[in-house]
Amino acid sequence: MKASPEEQLRLLELADLDAELGRIDHRRQGLPEHEELRKLEERDAQLRDSLAALEAEDGDLKRAQGKAESDVDQVRSRVDRDRQRLDAGQVSSPRELENLQSEIISLERRQSDLEEVVLEVMERRETAEQNRGAATAERAQLAAALLDASARRDVAVGELAEQARKAGSKRAEVAAQEPAEVLALYDRLRAQHGGVGAAALRRGRCEGCHLSLNTVDINTIRAAPPDEVLRCEECRRILVRTDESGL
Repeated sequence: MKASPEEQLRLLELADLDAELGRIDHRRQGLPEHEELRKLEERDAQLRDSLAALEAEDGDLKRAQGKAESDVDQVRSRVDRDRQRLDAGQVSSPRELENLQSEIISLERRQSDLEEVVLEVMERRETAEQNRGAATAERAQLAAALLDASARRDVAVGELAEQARKAGSKRAEVAAQEPAEVLALYDRLRAQHGGVGAAALRRGRCEGCHLSLNTVDINTIRAAPPDEVLRCEECRRILVRTDESGL
């Protein structure tokens, strides 16, 4: 394959531009805002689930409180009726009187127990409400943090996109000056070798694989015509001769 020395040198410029585009993409993917947003969104999802659970718990507690209060009212009404009977002297039989007094005592004990249940449920509802308020407040803070992180990420992504646009535009200009066959080989090798399709020969060493060439290879390169497209015997990348090749 043939290409003028100038066309071969342009491959190094192309390689530098591809390396720059690769660094830009790496920086874009590694922006700290991406991880920051991931953590914020993860925490927000946790809080959202917690709020849903707290809402469900409050509904259950509200129903439990309503039932306990209804039970208290029923027991209190029975106690009031029994006392009214006692106060009105409607019970004349000693045995019936004893049973009625015993029932009042039992009902009052039951009423006290139910009132304790009501208090316990109210305390649990209060705790749940406090937790819900704290979660809601934290979600509001997270919403602001998410907006801030998103804005910073968008600015950073925009800056990198502009850098990539400029580098891509320059790459297109350089690539347009290369012979199609040479460019196709370069692109194929770049895909095979981690984004590096061409490397300079400097002081007898391939800058692609960083290995020094042996004497036989150096002599072969030295004897090759200037327009011959050479390949590194070790990594098989296009090997571009420069003023620093040491030939």
